[in-house]
Amino acid sequence: MIYPVIVLVFLVLILSSAVKVIYEYERGVVFRLGRFAGVKGPGLRLIIPVVDRLMKISLRTVAMDVAPQDVITKDNVSVKVNAVLYFRVVSPEKSIIEVENYLYATSQLAQTSLRSVLGQSELDELLAHRENINRHLQEILDRQTDPWGVKVSNVEIKHVDLPVEMQRAMARQAEAERERRSKVIHAEGEFQAAQKLTDAAGIISSQPGALQLRYLQTLTEIATENSSTVVFPFPVDLVRPFLGGPHKE
Repeated sequence: MIYPVIVLVFLVLILSSAVKVIYEYERGVVFRLGRFAGVKGPGLRLIIPVVDRLMKISLRTVAMDVAPQDVITKDNVSVKVNAVLYFRVVSPEKSIIEVENYLYATSQLAQTSLRSVLGQSELDELLAHRENINRHLQEILDRQTDPWGVKVSNVEIKHVDLPVEMQRAMARQAEAERERRSKVIHAEGEFQAAQKLTDAAGIISSQPGALQLRYLQTLTEIATENSSTVVFPFPVDLVRPFLGGPHKE
């Protein structure tokens, strides 16, 4: 009675080791007696027990945090930078055959490339042109991971940690820049006002009647002030047209 049970258990073990289920986002790399035998797609797959070995590789995009790196920029500023890396496996057999651990290898390569690229950039470029640096990093990593069957789709610098002294210097620089802009705007306003006054003086000088009207308007404005007495000279030339007789020298 015990022998049929043993045989049944043995058959179940053999069958369980021969039947593999591969999900839609996975691929199964098969090695037969140590040699690459092909890549299995999703679904229920059968392999030869003991002879075959199936290794599953996920094809989903991986978002990997790159550990903060101490970087000295081209203009000798020490900063700490971290980033995030997006990549996925496009060739399952290469990700196993060509590299021992593609996740660890990609992580280490991202760290060294981040230090290298940022070390060739100045601080202002790092802060103002981050997209260009991200694109450059993506091109470098994608080219170097291609033999591993890994496709790097995007690299994003997340945070740039500046020293306290540099933060204070940048704050003073920004304040000085705002003050400079304020003075420039004020000077432009003064220039435009002076230009308008020059234009107005030209019009008044060409039209004597305009000067008289302006004089009368000024008298009206002064008359509204009740708090003080103002002695204002009144030119006789303004009333000569109303005296009725010719002017005699």
